[in-house]
Amino acid sequence: MDRKEFRDLASPAMAREAIDSLSLEGGVDRVSLADARGRVLLARLDAELDVPGFDRASLDGYALSARDTFGADEADPARLELVGEVHAGEEPDVALKSGQAVEISTGAVMPDGADAMVPVERTDVDENGDVLVRTSVAPGDNVMFAGADVAAGERALGPGTRITPRDIGLLSALGIDEVPVRAPPTVGIVSTGDELVRPGEDVNSARGEIYDVNSYTIAAGVEDAGGKAVLYPHAGDEQDEMEGVLREAAEECDLVLSSGSTSASAVDVIYRVIEEQGDLLLHGVSVKPGKPMLVGRLDSSAYVGLPGYPVSAMMVFRTFVAPAIREAAGLPEPTAATVSGRLAREARSEQGRHRLLPVGLVCDGDGEMLVYPVDKGSGATTSLAEADGVVEIDAETDYLEADESVTVQLFSPDVQPPTLLGVGESDPTLNRVLDRLENPRYLSVGSRPGLRQLREGVPDVVVVAGPLERDLEATTLAEWDREWGVVVRAGNPDEIDELADLVDRDLQVVNRTTDSGLRSSLGAAVAELAAERGVERHDIVESIDGFDLGLRAHESPARRVIAGDADAGLGLRETADRLDLGFVSLGTQPVRMLANPDRVKKPGVRKLEAELTTHITDNSSANK
Repeated sequence: MDRKEFRDLASPAMAREAIDSLSLEGGVDRVSLADARGRVLLARLDAELDVPGFDRASLDGYALSARDTFGADEADPARLELVGEVHAGEEPDVALKSGQAVEISTGAVMPDGADAMVPVERTDVDENGDVLVRTSVAPGDNVMFAGADVAAGERALGPGTRITPRDIGLLSALGIDEVPVRAPPTVGIVSTGDELVRPGEDVNSARGEIYDVNSYTIAAGVEDAGGKAVLYPHAGDEQDEMEGVLREAAEECDLVLSSGSTSASAVDVIYRVIEEQGDLLLHGVSVKPGKPMLVGRLDSSAYVGLPGYPVSAMMVFRTFVAPAIREAAGLPEPTAATVSGRLAREARSEQGRHRLLPVGLVCDGDGEMLVYPVDKGSGATTSLAEADGVVEIDAETDYLEADESVTVQLFSPDVQPPTLLGVGESDPTLNRVLDRLENPRYLSVGSRPGLRQLREGVPDVVVVAGPLERDLEATTLAEWDREWGVVVRAGNPDEIDELADLVDRDLQVVNRTTDSGLRSSLGAAVAELAAERGVERHDIVESIDGFDLGLRAHESPARRVIAGDADAGLGLRETADRLDLGFVSLGTQPVRMLANPDRVKKPGVRKLEAELTTHITDNSSANK
């Protein structure tokens, strides 16, 4: 297959115009009142009857002719003959004459001859049963006349109305039990790639299989925008299979969204399907992330191809596709929610491409809003999970300086900055304490990157494991120890007893990444062993098979041992105990919680310090 290069990249404005040119409307639904809330009315509804359909009393009291009360007051009440009573839901069986009154309930039909009513508290009944009215009333007082709420023929609700509970009340009063509403656009979702596996199924990492992220995140976005999401089976990278799935979706849906197979490589064939079987309007947008984007038509359906990486896919969906779905569903754009803040550290962009930069928010010690980039690349799903919004960087800007003022478009109006922002080493003790806090955010980036971010002034606190390389301007909130060493198979069948066994024997080892505190402690132990043997540290490192194989998460080496891919992995005793693995101790490692000195008085930091102190004290008492 010939390689297909990107066409000239379209601007973001051109991409929006192309999507706006597509028809996404889902047609008409007729729904009952029970299912109408939140739906968008398609046609005007007029009242077919008066509401109320009769003159009715607004209060409990007496119906009468207003002229019979003229001049009445507390000192000289009007005396009227009581000739009956009328209750709500009853047809009056009496017609009033001059000088007569009828007892009446709230909502009851006004009898003939009555044009007003007097509330019961402004009346008395004498010993003869006559009604004494101590006030005068005018015609129409305390009466709701027929059609006063809605008159027959009046416009009740207009097209485009998003039906609320009060609208349902009005429709009920008009006797309308079914309404025409916009059918939500049906959106077919197709994730492409032979490597994808549905969550819940077994994944074979050795074959490069990964769980399908896009199908579910995009489906949630579709539903949130007012569409109806339909998930289709994965389409492999072979053109005939992909064409079959896309055509099925196009026959059944108003819009087809695919993810993956949109770039210009030889295996990415969706654009060929659209070109050959449909109408390709656009291929490639000058935006980052999201360059490999497709817009077109397939049969009678609109089509948008999203990039395969989750962050790219969701950013493109949120920016370009969600507004079109909302418009087709008749829903208004959500309330714009933006905040301004100071950029905590510099952010670089690729000049010539519009940049959508995921960012997080945190308040400094003075309550000023700080904005920090959390972009880990398009392949990292946590770039969105850890972000609060987006900073848009225009195509002509390639660099934003630290402390520069920026505007953040929040992902939703109810986004709130975390009460605490922590970074650094992943640690079981810390995880348990974080569970006790309200809305904390902790980014497990490792000890060294955590310290670097602390020096940049981004986080409130940093967790560091192992020896500190240099003094820091930081306040120590808490310290504790954890036992570290080598995680081995259950029962330790290889009889590993010490670090020297990893050096002298043919064992496969999995290490942690260089930014990890555990890696630093292992490095120090290797240096001590080298000094004992009178050799260079490099010689010891070279003798450990897998020393340079570093994994980021603190449990990952242990899971390699479980999978049978390694004989030993760097880890913690707590991890080994929890996973029912063997453990060879190499010592204890100090863990420190360090705070930005300017943030120690933040309520979230003080709460964290108190919870850590309590937890450490309780554990110390339990271990005695």
